[in-house]
Amino acid sequence: MARRLWFSTFGLIAAAALAIGVNMLADRFATHARFDLTQARLYTLSAGSRQVLAGLRDPVTLRLFYSRRLGAEIPVYGAYAERVRDMLAEYVAASAGKLRLEILDPEPFSDTEDRATSLGLQAVPLDQAGEQVFFGLAASNVADEERTIPFFQPERERFLELDLTRLIYELSNPARPVVGLLTALPLNGDPRAMMLRQPALAQPQVVINQLRQFVTLRDLAPDAQLIDPDIRVLMLVHPQNLPDTTLYAIDQFVMRGGRLLAMVDPHSEMQAARAAAPPGAPPPDTASNLDRLLNAWGVETVNDQVVLDLRGAWRVRAGERDRVQAVDYVAWYAMQGDSLNRDELVTAQLEQVSVGSAGEVRPRAGATTVFTPLLTSSNQSMIMDAARVREQANPTRILADFRADGRRHVIAARISGALRSAFPEGLPALAEGATRVENMPPHKTGSDDVANLVVINDTDLLDDRFWVRVQDFFGQQVATPFAGNGSFVVNIAEQLGGSDALIGLRSRGESLRPFEAVEAIRRQADAQYRQTELGLRERLEATERRLRELRQGAPAGGAGGERNQSLITPEQRAEIDRAREEITATRRQLRSVQLELRRDIEALESRLRVFNIAAVPLLVTLFAIGLALLRSRRRAAARA
Repeated sequence: MARRLWFSTFGLIAAAALAIGVNMLADRFATHARFDLTQARLYTLSAGSRQVLAGLRDPVTLRLFYSRRLGAEIPVYGAYAERVRDMLAEYVAASAGKLRLEILDPEPFSDTEDRATSLGLQAVPLDQAGEQVFFGLAASNVADEERTIPFFQPERERFLELDLTRLIYELSNPARPVVGLLTALPLNGDPRAMMLRQPALAQPQVVINQLRQFVTLRDLAPDAQLIDPDIRVLMLVHPQNLPDTTLYAIDQFVMRGGRLLAMVDPHSEMQAARAAAPPGAPPPDTASNLDRLLNAWGVETVNDQVVLDLRGAWRVRAGERDRVQAVDYVAWYAMQGDSLNRDELVTAQLEQVSVGSAGEVRPRAGATTVFTPLLTSSNQSMIMDAARVREQANPTRILADFRADGRRHVIAARISGALRSAFPEGLPALAEGATRVENMPPHKTGSDDVANLVVINDTDLLDDRFWVRVQDFFGQQVATPFAGNGSFVVNIAEQLGGSDALIGLRSRGESLRPFEAVEAIRRQADAQYRQTELGLRERLEATERRLRELRQGAPAGGAGGERNQSLITPEQRAEIDRAREEITATRRQLRSVQLELRRDIEALESRLRVFNIAAVPLLVTLFAIGLALLRSRRRAAARA
């Protein structure tokens, strides 16, 4: 017996020593080993983030300022802080020593609080006493350039990896991307504004001012033969009648790895509104396309048809002769909800994007590129000839002829993949009298790497009147957006202007996920009870209405057919009493239904809590009992 006890004690000591040794070895040699068991792989860095970290040349210091009091008072922020800390630890582990993380608690009236404020982090009041808390990130590189996330909002959890990766990328590549703009529209202001006696037209479109806050914008001539290699993103807006030499320059720019935002239009409302055609003359050409380039790259933009959409259609004033009325103009509409691709970062957080006389974008048959829709019409849409909106559009008649085809039509899409040049024969011939620029780079027949471009078959989303109201406030222009057009274009320019790693990032899941099965059960039970509740309320209202009629009594013989409440027969009195009893019983039954609903939901939540708390210990206990029984049986069999 003593010998067996000695062996058992020795075995326990050996097991403890083995566990300690394994932990020490893991801490020494497997510090970066992790297992992400979440369904959405929340703690696994994407390939794009790892690519950015691998490209770090100089160290970057990350300083997380988090007030513990915030998590103690508001548990949602405490849980999200754990998520942010774990994610930052993943970045540090994958950076090969190039990232350094500091976690600081800015207590009130401390030097750390002053430091957080000086770095531009947002202080949030926690209570009426004025105590402020912080939950932000400040990062700096060896050149003391800084980037910050002023405050981590749980609502942006899906974009946590994007925000962190972009911050690190900007510190390792601090220069602003250069965006080249080639357009036939007066986006920088109409030079004819004074002649037209409309000074407001001389101002640039609001989206241009917004772009200049994030990128370096450079105008390009429509006859350019070469795109400057400093330009990271080329923005083509309503390109009309471009010569082959310019098309070739655009083609080679994309083949050499440049990013392209191409915005064409079957009918430009901006151009039509500013056209100075004489009365009675046919309207000018308001369509544009890049068919030679886009068709070679596996994309097609339909320039003789527009997409009409009843959902989100604008209400406009329309009239025939002397009658003026408001009608839905289905050629102008706001895309909302599932019309915006929530998996793409450029559209994930937008509420709506407005377009006017937009066309369709679709992949060509046999295309090898990846076609990802960004903006899509609803299934209450159809295709109509562009001539109907070009030539004296009549919203009333267009609405009368509207017949939804049940299909969804893509307005904007992102295209990625290997491309072939639209000029396989090389340099095109110059126009008569033109001279070729010097130092032309060698011709490329295909893209060097994976090409990235965004194609939008509408240019009117840049027009102020489709997404923003600009008002004069004591001499200062104040822009109030009612749609996300500006953010949409800026997001595209920023994403294309970053690295390929940033372009490949997608929105992620959220760590605070609801119990979907439980929610389904709750909604089903709620629906059943609501139906019962609705029936009881209808019965209650009918009974109360009958009671009011009974209380009015029988008609009196006076003039006007007035009722005399004093003339109530015994039969009516008995009916009134029955109605009162029925109202009381119905109200009692209604309260019982509402109480049962709350009890059922609370009982379901209680059962789930008990299961979650007791399930794991119970399973471990059962496993231990089963293992003990199995060992005792083996011992008994060995003795026998």
